[in-house]
Amino acid sequence: MLRFGILSTAKIGRELVVPAIQDAENCVVTAIASRDLAKARAMADRFSVPHAFGSYEEMLASDTIDAVYIPLPTSQHVEWAIKAADAGKHVLCEKPLALKAEEIDAVIAARERNKVLISEAYMVTYSPVWRKVRALLADGAIGRLRHVQGAFTYYNRDPGNMRNVPALGGGGLPDIGVYPAISTRFTTGREPLRVQATTERDPEFGTDIYSSVRADFGDFELSFYISTQLAARQVMVFHGDKGYIEVKSPFNADRYGREEVELTNQNHGQSQLFRFQDARQYKLEAEAFSRAAKGEPEEVVTLESSRLNQKFIDAIYRASERDGWEPV
Repeated sequence: MLRFGILSTAKIGRELVVPAIQDAENCVVTAIASRDLAKARAMADRFSVPHAFGSYEEMLASDTIDAVYIPLPTSQHVEWAIKAADAGKHVLCEKPLALKAEEIDAVIAARERNKVLISEAYMVTYSPVWRKVRALLADGAIGRLRHVQGAFTYYNRDPGNMRNVPALGGGGLPDIGVYPAISTRFTTGREPLRVQATTERDPEFGTDIYSSVRADFGDFELSFYISTQLAARQVMVFHGDKGYIEVKSPFNADRYGREEVELTNQNHGQSQLFRFQDARQYKLEAEAFSRAAKGEPEEVVTLESSRLNQKFIDAIYRASERDGWEPV
């Protein structure tokens, strides 16, 4: 069993990732760390975790863990991923790993010098939903792919929420813009060449709250919009000359509906619906990461892929400041 330590008591860890790790077949949470020992103990007690630490450094120095999961604010991801690697621990880090592509170079260097696994926690890449989409595209189910269309929105104007605080790495593109990007790259195996974009920022928070993006992948285009101040919506559609694929609840199935992929033919006369009941993408992520950390053959998100995804997001920000195409 790979032994995880959780670096902070953040909500995503409490509600999604820690329960998934505890339910996984090949890993377990053995420690919780917080700068407030009482919070660490309370979370440890909730999940029957044996060890609680009042500092991150103390947990990293402990031999009670083999790996860390990092759900800290985005602005702290690179720093603590490197510190964990230098402590000899494998690292599963929440997305986005960094706020600039070049920041990931230091994380790659830490991985190499310590011979550990470091992976960005894009749970969608482990979901059977997205692996089905990738297989359908590879099998030519919709013929020649010409266009991918997506949307990811929610409404949040809480000034205390880290997503609305620039100093903590807040903003719509880091939080949710990464998902249309990673899912398109994952399913097609292609990289964007250039982008056009418009972005709006909140006058009070200073964070980006709306982006509309057009990306040229060579043989096809991706267009998507994201917002942190619109009614909640998620959708991804892959459109080809022989049909199209619609992913009904692509990223947060538990909140946006069923985990379904619908394949519709050219004349809209026939559809196939693929349902995935309780796919448990966070559990699958933890199990895949644990296998890879033990040296078993397993597909995980590499730091090289993370750098390419962040390079895409960086280009969107640049494109938002000018008219016309911006190279990725």
